[in-house]
Amino acid sequence: MKKKNLNLAIGLGITSFFLLFALLGQVWTPYNATSMDPMAVNLAPCAAHLMGTDNFGRDILSRVMNGSGSTFFVAVCTVLIGGVFGTIVGAVTGYFGGWADNLIMRFNDILLSFPSILLALIFVSLMEPGSYHIILALGILFIPSFARIVRSEVIRCRELDYVKSARIMGAGSLRIIFLHILPNARVSMLTAAAIGFNNAVLAEASMSYLGLGIQPPEPSLGRMLSEAQSFLFNAPWYAIFPGVTIILIILGFSMVSEGLRALQE
Repeated sequence: MKKKNLNLAIGLGITSFFLLFALLGQVWTPYNATSMDPMAVNLAPCAAHLMGTDNFGRDILSRVMNGSGSTFFVAVCTVLIGGVFGTIVGAVTGYFGGWADNLIMRFNDILLSFPSILLALIFVSLMEPGSYHIILALGILFIPSFARIVRSEVIRCRELDYVKSARIMGAGSLRIIFLHILPNARVSMLTAAAIGFNNAVLAEASMSYLGLGIQPPEPSLGRMLSEAQSFLFNAPWYAIFPGVTIILIILGFSMVSEGLRALQE
């Protein structure tokens, strides 16, 4: 198997595992993810608690399972918002060009010149913390990156022979864009989506770590890392398992994006 296919296969395997892990956590967990047990505080990993317990006696495995679902939910919604609106903006501006294209792309450049996580932190801090506000902020901030990628693909394809043939046969502009050009740009769009998932997972964990993301008592991988800081020496498993979960989710999507990018070469 070629290296690019191997990266894609491993990435899809890791991503699929954690997706199933997160989905399972929404319907079943070994313990209630928010239930406290004062008799089981900071227990090390054992048969009863495979990932141990935290400082409130909550089962870490249950919280990681449930928190992974929240992370995937935020990432999926963010990429959908950024992808759908970014695709529309990039496709229309790239195909028609003109002054509107120049104006929108310059505005895109301004937004892209700032770190998306920093802008998201500013937006969320101006609103009430919560998953829906994170989704709204990140979704809006992801639009420019998707728009730029789609625009470049549309500009590349709009003068190709198959597009000219469709135009000669009387196909309308929207039909050409959405039925002829965009399907041929799907690999680039999927690569952008995988990178967007990575950024969304990292952004959600960062904002939850700072207390601006998913609020207690709902589990969040980023907030678990924040809460575990005081127990790094006497209960290191509290930080290790949420941290490793975030790392592996990001690794999975990174390998998927690398594999998809290699397919284009």
